[in-house]
Amino acid sequence: MPAPNSGMDRPGQFSGTFSLARVKYDMISALEALERLKAGNGRYVSNVMSLEALTSHGRRAEFVAEQKPIAVILGCSDSRVPAEIIFDQGLGELFVIRVAGNIVAPSQVGSVEFAAAQFGTPLVVVLGHSYCGAIGATIDQLIGRGSSPSRNIRSIVNRISPSIAGLVETDLRYDREGLMEEAVRANVRASANHLRHGSELLEQLIGEGTLVVVGAEYCLDSGRVDFFDVQESA
Repeated sequence: MPAPNSGMDRPGQFSGTFSLARVKYDMISALEALERLKAGNGRYVSNVMSLEALTSHGRRAEFVAEQKPIAVILGCSDSRVPAEIIFDQGLGELFVIRVAGNIVAPSQVGSVEFAAAQFGTPLVVVLGHSYCGAIGATIDQLIGRGSSPSRNIRSIVNRISPSIAGLVETDLRYDREGLMEEAVRANVRASANHLRHGSELLEQLIGEGTLVVVGAEYCLDSGRVDFFDVQESA
């Protein structure tokens, strides 16, 4: 059997080098994608799995040649927040990027650009969550608590700090739970805005109406996702 082609001649195949030439696919709208995620999360909260998501595991061969993810999920690495499960989606449905604190560094921006340009994915969701450890660690550093983090962990803290530093200077400083809640959302908004305005490619797609970036928070207690930062165009 011949070895698979390692280039980009097949849609959805990732190789060591690729071009961000935009590929046109028949793709659902951002609004449709958002509604599918909301419906999927509703099923998850109700402890129901869709037949489509369940049977997708038996259709692996269909996704070898191509993928058409309906949404990019830029979420936290936290093991309690698996995007495919909480949105009840199957194989090939989501392009998932996970990093502590759902921060936006160049590698994350590039990954989002790749999905938007290569697959025509219309929706990006920046997904934070309650009780985020990265947010808690950043708050501790800002108020002078905790040990000094490693250089690499510090790089994450430094990405989060600008979006929540102002909150630490308010009365929320004395309300840890309230501070955490506000900080999680402030960080999501900052990451979403970075994607909206920190990439020429993404900004162009947004301007053309073919891409929407939204912010959301997952509640560990209830399992619900609140899409609290949604553009009007979505």
